[in-house]
Amino acid sequence: MELRQLRYFLVVADELHFGRAAERLHITQPPLTVAVKGLERELGVQLFDRTTRRVTLTAAGQAFRDRIQAAVADLDDAAGDVADVAAGKSGKIRVGFVSSASYTTVPEALRAFRQQRPRIDLVLQPLTSGEQIEQLLDGNLDLGLIRDPGDVPGLNLELLSAEDLVVVLPDAHRLAAAEEVRPEDLEGEPMILFRLMPGFVARVLRLFEPLPTPPVLVQQAIHQETVLGLVAAGLGVSVLPESVQRFQMPGVTTRRFAGRPQTELYVARSLGRSPAVEDFITCLKGEIPV
Repeated sequence: MELRQLRYFLVVADELHFGRAAERLHITQPPLTVAVKGLERELGVQLFDRTTRRVTLTAAGQAFRDRIQAAVADLDDAAGDVADVAAGKSGKIRVGFVSSASYTTVPEALRAFRQQRPRIDLVLQPLTSGEQIEQLLDGNLDLGLIRDPGDVPGLNLELLSAEDLVVVLPDAHRLAAAEEVRPEDLEGEPMILFRLMPGFVARVLRLFEPLPTPPVLVQQAIHQETVLGLVAAGLGVSVLPESVQRFQMPGVTTRRFAGRPQTELYVARSLGRSPAVEDFITCLKGEIPV
């Protein structure tokens, strides 16, 4: 039994006229008649009563039509859905992002993508860079926004943006009134940085390598808000992306880092390509997908 036969049968059942049904299907009448007769032989029942004047459904034909109408419609819908997913017009994308990206890149891209691709479900997960890399490699994420990843075999990495690093200080800190902070100004200071962000942490610590007594890492936190809270509590200082200044945390002061060292935000995805993922990346770049 072929899907083509079922579609032919439903059109004949609707028109109750082989000639009109053939015109609607854009075929000639003989192959339509052959297809319906073949379906009747396979089912072992007569689906239509045919006379020279009219065509009517038999009781078996009516029952068969009632049973398969919804099934064929569901198959047609499934075929359309699959085509839309393949074209990037519907489906689901699982996106991970570091907390700092939620102040800059993510909101605008999210608005643009939802406007252009309203039938795609975006599942957003705030995760550290390390967590995202693990989940991308395991196939649990489709796309990640990660900081200073270095080279990661198995992932496609594309630089999205770079921003200055700033020094984050408690309001009462001796450097809070300084115009800028040099690495040597933080010699021996207790420092709070991210956990599970090895690339970012390594980039920050390299800034202090020439010092005889570099800052001492006393606390690590997963979220940027937690780092700010610990700084506000006077437990130490930190170095964070400049976009942290958009988050107003009482008791915290940010100062320019001398030499303006930067941190880089990357888009990370598996080596395969997905139209929907590519469209979201287009929105992350501030462009509109076609």
